[in-house]
Amino acid sequence: MKKYRYACLTLCLCRCTENSEEIFRHRSLESSNDKNRGNKIFTNQMKLVFYSLILNNHQANVADELWNLTGHSYCFVELANLQAEHRKGDSHDYSDRPYLLRAWQSEEAYSQAMELAYTAECCVFSGIQALTFQKERMRLGLLSFDMSERWLKRGILNLFSPAILKMFLSYHFGGWSKKPLYKLCCSAFASEDQHKLFTYRGRCYKWGYFTRVEKIDVETFPDVSTSNITPLMWCSRYLMLKHPELPVLMARQLKNKGYRFMLDMYGSGEYEIQTRQLAKELDVEDVICFMGVKPNNELLNDMRRHCIFLFTSDKNEGWGAVANESMTNGCVLVASDGIGSSPYLVKDKQTGLLFTSPQTSSSFGHPDIAALNSLCSKVEFLLDNPCECKKIRQHSIALMQELWNPRIAAERLLTLIDHLQKGKDTPFVEGPCSKA
Repeated sequence: MKKYRYACLTLCLCRCTENSEEIFRHRSLESSNDKNRGNKIFTNQMKLVFYSLILNNHQANVADELWNLTGHSYCFVELANLQAEHRKGDSHDYSDRPYLLRAWQSEEAYSQAMELAYTAECCVFSGIQALTFQKERMRLGLLSFDMSERWLKRGILNLFSPAILKMFLSYHFGGWSKKPLYKLCCSAFASEDQHKLFTYRGRCYKWGYFTRVEKIDVETFPDVSTSNITPLMWCSRYLMLKHPELPVLMARQLKNKGYRFMLDMYGSGEYEIQTRQLAKELDVEDVICFMGVKPNNELLNDMRRHCIFLFTSDKNEGWGAVANESMTNGCVLVASDGIGSSPYLVKDKQTGLLFTSPQTSSSFGHPDIAALNSLCSKVEFLLDNPCECKKIRQHSIALMQELWNPRIAAERLLTLIDHLQKGKDTPFVEGPCSKA
């Protein structure tokens, strides 16, 4: 009878949803694969349920840990059937994960996902696609988290984005400020944005994306103190927000100053041709090697053969999981201070180096000179101080192994949930689930 009531309520809710949400759901269901229909059953009293657009390599590692730590009382609700081109290069098949519920796959799965929103001990919602479920959970006033990167990447104008505006209005006119709803910030700038919008004030906690962290032997990596040529690495899509012009311009300055290095640039994208042309024009093709696209496992191995990793995105970068990967695999990260993960992961000259973020308006024709000079000074410091470089590398690896890894994140999230249920705040002073 209980399941019948939930099913009836779900059908009513589906008919009453806003047009955009209804269209989204039906389009997702139309792309369903019948062979996996209804093959997983989850109990009503789940410890924790995540609602997110897709299960990918950014979330699968911490999801695996939560599944084990909760004694299999965890569910990840996937809300869309995205094609490969929308998976950010992640080709892994996660369909065998025992905790995965694909709400897009059938009416039955969608109804089950809605039922979990009513009954789970705690829920985490990410993105506009989860809003339908979040609204129902908030109507009941049940413990929940909203998880997101920053809302105001482009300033207050972002508030006019339909997705952000919907979530903003839901918070202020849905009475959410009086409900047990908290924010997991997948960007160091997210809490500041929420404060400006009078949302989640005093309720923001540090979070992020957690890539796999393995125990590694630092001594097996190249030692810059004895290397004649220091290997540098840049790995990204060639997009304007990634600023691929900066490492090329940096290479010219370093070459002119007599530094011995080799810059390997990985990836592809719409500005790859312009980047290659710039390298030719600046006569730095002898110190830059364009490596193309490689599978993720090969990239991680290649990171271990480089000393310095350049992360040159501007503030339009969300979290930037490549920061985690480079630090885990022994690179000293030199990152723009506008990247979402940078202030969380990097203490300047301790666990990495931060340079001044490039302006979003800068590009090949008008590069940001202040950002370029800042980037060059940081890299020159590492090249001039190989012992410091080695020390920073050791500290960054330790940070990832001891704090910013999937296991620690999962343990801390469960601890935070328990504390909030008892009317207490987080016990953590830094790292995941500390106050943002």
